Amino acid sequence: MGPDITTAEELLKAQDIGRCELVRGELRMMIPPSAEHGRVTINITGPILTHARAKGLGTIYAAETGFLLARNPDTVRAPDVAFVRAGRGPTPERGYYPGAPDLAVEVLSPDDRPGYVRDKVAEWLEAGSLAVWVVDPRTKIVTVHEPGRAPVALGENDTLRGGDVLPGFALVVARVFE
Repeated sequence: MGPDITTAEELLKAQDIGRCELVRGELRMMIPPSAEHGRVTINITGPILTHARAKGLGTIYAAETGFLLARNPDTVRAPDVAFVRAGRGPTPERGYYPGAPDLAVEVLSPDDRPGYVRDKVAEWLEAGSLAVWVVDPRTKIVTVHEPGRAPVALGENDTLRGGDVLPGFALVVARVFE
């Protein structure tokens, strides 16, 4: 059981509590990710970063950057990769990013339950994300979720495209799992 933390401000000031998120005022501890998780995450982060920088599209945030999605009760979520389009306003010097990223990427861990993942995707979309990519190293599938559209599952031979969020971005799914 973790410390009694219910607000984003308390979470930000907490020390040495480990990886966690705050979900509707409830602290949720998280185990460190596996080596496979880290490899897959960097395989998708690198191409997004290279493309976004070359085109001046916005800012990439590293794994576990906190995004303040809701208040009273507070929710602070941390995707594996996040992208915020240029022009959304300045990044706070201190504190969590206010609002959802335009793109949230979640790389599944072996113990992630389907209901937990569905809830997390719904939270990102409800908070304003324009796309959520769920990357499954076990099945080697990337599922693209966008508001008002049915999810699209992409296999290793398919190409993951950035759409309106990352215009011009294209990555063969197999590259994510190398």
